[in-house]
Amino acid sequence: MSTYVGHLRGEGIRVALACARFNDLVTERLLAGARDGLARHGVDEASITVVWAPGAVELPLVAQRLAAAGEVDAVIALGAVIRGATDHHSHVGGQCAAGLQRVALDTGIPVAFAVLTTDTLDQALERAGAKAGNKGYEAAETALEMVDLLRQLPKASP
Repeated sequence: MSTYVGHLRGEGIRVALACARFNDLVTERLLAGARDGLARHGVDEASITVVWAPGAVELPLVAQRLAAAGEVDAVIALGAVIRGATDHHSHVGGQCAAGLQRVALDTGIPVAFAVLTTDTLDQALERAGAKAGNKGYEAAETALEMVDLLRQLPKASP
């Protein structure tokens, strides 16, 4: 029997942070949490790239370009989609999540998901460093764990 477990090892890992500018009151806090999480686990500041996209719906294309370039070991997507007067938020959040998952599957590069989908600004702020922790920090840990786990798993056959 073989068992594989990813560990939180940041030494030598290159990470891109794809951050949505829309709702930047929230996303800047997610970014700070992600950077803190990476630093606490040994990722060198010089190995972190921050890219600002206009909004959450643009994150999959940015993540795809970053992952496909071969210069990073993981991408962390940071955004905030907050319910408004219409159901626009459900389309944006769903398309963003599906696109980011596709990037990970198509490139084999982990894409950690920290795009908040909340009903209110208060709920988003709670998840960006208040009562509910910081989902950016948690996504940083997820990215590092996935990089380590994928390095352990057998390589795909050509």
